[in-house]
Amino acid sequence: MNVQVQAKETLASLEIVALSALPREAQKTHQLIHAGGPFPYDKDGIVFGNRERILPKHPRGYYREYTVPTPGSRNRGARRMVCGGKPPSNPDVCYYTGDHYSSFKRVEQ
Repeated sequence: MNVQVQAKETLASLEIVALSALPREAQKTHQLIHAGGPFPYDKDGIVFGNRERILPKHPRGYYREYTVPTPGSRNRGARRMVCGGKPPSNPDVCYYTGDHYSSFKRVEQ
């Protein structure tokens, strides 16, 4: 199976979620991404390797990850927003995970 077909099949299998349906912390993180920051965590904006291979395949550096704060958590928690595209402040697509990369939902505005 070629990469384009595989990427389309992966994309088609991901659930879509409206930005407005996400937790308000995710909405705020999405806003910060499009504003170019500032981000509250040092690791925000680092390259996401897509080792789980759940998201469509792209060259290394395409995806970046951002923390979605979890109320009551002492650390970064399990929630993340992963966005792809260049520049990072104008991503082609964003995905939300509430379970530390076990599953993703494609975010639609």
